[in-house]
Amino acid sequence: MEDVPAIEKPEVTEHTVYGYWCPTCQKVVFPTLTEALPNAMIGLRLVVFTAWLHYLVGVSVNNIVKILAVVCRFKISAGGLTQAWINLARLLQPAYEQIGGNVSQSGVLNADETGCRLNGITHWLWCFTTKTLCYYVITKSRGSPVVRKVLGDIFRGILICDFWGAYNKISALAKQRCFYHLFTELVKVDKTNRSASWKAFRKQLLRLLKDGLRLSQRKAEFSAEKYDRLKTRLYDRLEGIVSIQHHTDKDARRLIKRLKRHKAELFTFLEYENVSPYNNHAEQQMRKPVITRKVSQQNRSESAAKAQAILMSLFRTAELQGQNPIETVLSLAKVAITHSTVKEASLKLAA
Repeated sequence: MEDVPAIEKPEVTEHTVYGYWCPTCQKVVFPTLTEALPNAMIGLRLVVFTAWLHYLVGVSVNNIVKILAVVCRFKISAGGLTQAWINLARLLQPAYEQIGGNVSQSGVLNADETGCRLNGITHWLWCFTTKTLCYYVITKSRGSPVVRKVLGDIFRGILICDFWGAYNKISALAKQRCFYHLFTELVKVDKTNRSASWKAFRKQLLRLLKDGLRLSQRKAEFSAEKYDRLKTRLYDRLEGIVSIQHHTDKDARRLIKRLKRHKAELFTFLEYENVSPYNNHAEQQMRKPVITRKVSQQNRSESAAKAQAILMSLFRTAELQGQNPIETVLSLAKVAITHSTVKEASLKLAA
């Protein structure tokens, strides 16, 4: 039998820190204490563990306070806990920015966005993710400036995204628009449109998309010449759809307009390796933030929203890389404390 031992009371440790004058450095040198954040009374491991519970698992702040009080005999206020997370996020911001820089240089990138609230005002949670990196941004804008800020005006990789207009404003090596959004659009229109002209258009488009998926799955069966010939035939069929003038059905006209605008971005997955026709990877990274949103409703300040973006990015990136998220973030925090302590001591003595 395996079990978790009962915790009678929290472990309290007193650290006495001595400073000594260094004749070589010409300053007072202090040892680095990495067991807690600077000027904090709460252990670093507890701060990281509770941040993981809230930002990645989705446990509410009040429930975390209850868990600590009942299971760990540890009393702390909700405000004290959230402030500790904000301080942790500020310390780890360089690691977060490094993830953002690596994402902007990636070869294949998925992007998605969803709504969130900050003190009752609608904001947007953006996600830019690869197979091993995840970068979240919370901002009031849902427009192209957010995409430009993260990826730049020219993204040198392949961007997989939905049909939201913000992604149209940047250039990329190639873009792949999500097939799932087209399929759901067809199902949505089916519920209200029963006309024969719509059904004929839907059948033609659906067959084209499914043929593209089948060709991708069977690529290894064909020679390069036959594969290119079949791929060209798909492009010709797409051109035949978007060239329809004045379709009798209004829903078909709307979709034809969309397909015409993005006709060069529908079959990118046939041109490049390791490119999916679906934006499923980005949507998977949105699931846990959506759970957190349902539980905790919203952030109350800009600093709390920034902390959420930073800590979610670090925890989720560690998971994607197959690492223990708590131990990984704890190690990053200890390294950051070491460097920040040296810097702060130098600045204090210089002043």
